Amino acid sequence: MQKREIRRGRPTGSTSFEAEPAKAFGMAVKALRTERGTAQEALGNMAGIERAHMGRIERGEHMPTLALILRIADALECSAALLIEETEKCLKLVRAGVMANEGQADRV
Repeated sequence: MQKREIRRGRPTGSTSFEAEPAKAFGMAVKALRTERGTAQEALGNMAGIERAHMGRIERGEHMPTLALILRIADALECSAALLIEETEKCLKLVRAGVMANEGQADRV
């Protein structure tokens, strides 16, 4: 019997990135940040990441790790639970086809 080669990692062409939750998380972060009157660069500094990275998160182009979610929540002076709760509200909007415009940064 011939042994098969074990391949590590994801199959070719697959991805673990899900656009809808990433977009919803970004909307929630942006809404909470603007509600608190914090600049994107300041929030990034408080969370220990660069402004450009924070921008990618807010635009839904990057889904942060759990550790980074906790740091963002701490920088926003809220619990991770509140941040996830706001993300769930935004996710309903994203799935309904409603996208956040620059003028719709108000908290959901």
